[in-house]
Amino acid sequence: NREQFFNKYPELTELIAGMSDADIDRLKRGGHDPVKIHAAYHAALNHRGRPTVVLAQTKKGYGMGTWGQGRMGTHQQKKLDDVALREFRDRFALPISDDDVAQLRFFHPGPDSPEIRYLEARRRELGGYLPTRVTKAPGIAVPGLAAAERNQSTTMVFVQLLAQLLKDETIGPRVVPIVADEARTFGMQTLFRQSGIYSAVGQLYEPEDHDELLYYREAKDGQILEEGITEAGSISSWIAAGTAYATHGVNTIPFFIFYSMFGFQRVGDFIWSAADSRCRGFLLGGTSGRTTLAGEGLQHQDGNSHTLALTVPTCRAYDPGYAFELAVIIRDGIKRMYGDQEQTFYYITVMNEQYDMPAMPKGAEEGIIKGLYKFREAQSTSRRASDSKTPVPRAQLIGSGSILNEVVKAQALLAKYGVAADVWSATSYNELYRDAHAAERWNLWHPTEPRRIPYVTQCLAETEGVVVAASDYLKSQPDMISRWVGRPVVTLGTDGFGRSEDRQALRDFFEVDAKHVAAATLAALHRQGDIDAKAVAQAFKELEIDPEKKDPAKA
Repeated sequence: NREQFFNKYPELTELIAGMSDADIDRLKRGGHDPVKIHAAYHAALNHRGRPTVVLAQTKKGYGMGTWGQGRMGTHQQKKLDDVALREFRDRFALPISDDDVAQLRFFHPGPDSPEIRYLEARRRELGGYLPTRVTKAPGIAVPGLAAAERNQSTTMVFVQLLAQLLKDETIGPRVVPIVADEARTFGMQTLFRQSGIYSAVGQLYEPEDHDELLYYREAKDGQILEEGITEAGSISSWIAAGTAYATHGVNTIPFFIFYSMFGFQRVGDFIWSAADSRCRGFLLGGTSGRTTLAGEGLQHQDGNSHTLALTVPTCRAYDPGYAFELAVIIRDGIKRMYGDQEQTFYYITVMNEQYDMPAMPKGAEEGIIKGLYKFREAQSTSRRASDSKTPVPRAQLIGSGSILNEVVKAQALLAKYGVAADVWSATSYNELYRDAHAAERWNLWHPTEPRRIPYVTQCLAETEGVVVAASDYLKSQPDMISRWVGRPVVTLGTDGFGRSEDRQALRDFFEVDAKHVAAATLAALHRQGDIDAKAVAQAFKELEIDPEKKDPAKA
């Protein structure tokens, strides 16, 4: 300290004149002096008009002497021997005996000491000795949501549902729409006029699209947070809004929509922090799926966000394919988070592909929320005369997201080959996986109680035939439920990198289109002994399946 710091400058040398090396080593640098720290923080807290930064100089391994002070190896220091501990005691003048040091006994200054009286007072002010998280926000009544049955994308369905929520007299003022930069990409320009974009200073410039009906309108009372090209800034705003129920006692409902590839993959640390903070709200992964966004290649084609979402304990992830599924999921989320006060948040993927939105099958709500329901019964099949006496081969087809449409098409293809296939919609493999493990855990620790049956097992227990599951995500998604289905599951997914092509070509390349779903079903039926190999080979030719095509996961 004397040679490398103070003796470098005459004015510093003068400051330590008459001090020994030991005196110099005992000097309290600002970052280790409680009085200086308190004074700096007090000054910063009471300063007005501009942000204040406190610079605190600290020393690595402070107080450890030759055993670690100012040494890089401090990070690897796992323990101190008795000599080092006694020196640490002497350095800070702690009234601990050598025996106390050797036995690693804690030092208590006594119940009437200033330190203990201060700590006791703080604990009383904070409500007790155990940390508690007090939330005072009242519950919210859940509004009804209506999804139109027309040709559109699930992204547009979301924007329409968001507009309904913003218009609701009770919930509307609490909704916080957040977008990083792609408001028009997601079709949110209709909300510019309805709710406006928040700006603390209002609109100070003429927007480029000022002559359009739905121009970029900023206002002091705007409700949309348009954060610019920053997912990190946007997710920070989402966390602030999603924790307002605990921080301020005010329920706000944030909806942050982004390109799904730019969510868990780009700001995963923030999402984990949100879960750790018991954040509530909705994350919307737009333009999701490996094949739903044509021509974007590696940049946007997401096939892994649902797998990443599974790593976050409080995240409920869904991949809806139809408008009614999305409406049910959002309404359920508002009920759970703001009605039932559950410590959770939702990740929902939405697509930009337009297709017809059908009506909801009767009684499908529970299955949508739990992760699986039967969307369509098997169609009547056309059999050749020679096959009229043999049982009709059966299959269970599972689809999710936009690939659910391909599964529905595969159902019709299979009917032409004499296969009766039911179609199931898997809105959340993650929820099915968690439910199954929860049931297994219950059974493990309650051997004398009636066994609980995983929901996915209940759904498929009474069904017949092979099971084929296809999604726009990694094959590991449907693979997660295979052990509870009761029979082998053929999984089709989009393992590999994204590519710049149109949807039809991409789905053919990744083998998740209707013809590959149908071909995989026929091949599985052959392995089960229900269809002759020659018939499968002929079907492959008719469906233009190339058995020698390179594996897309390795292409």
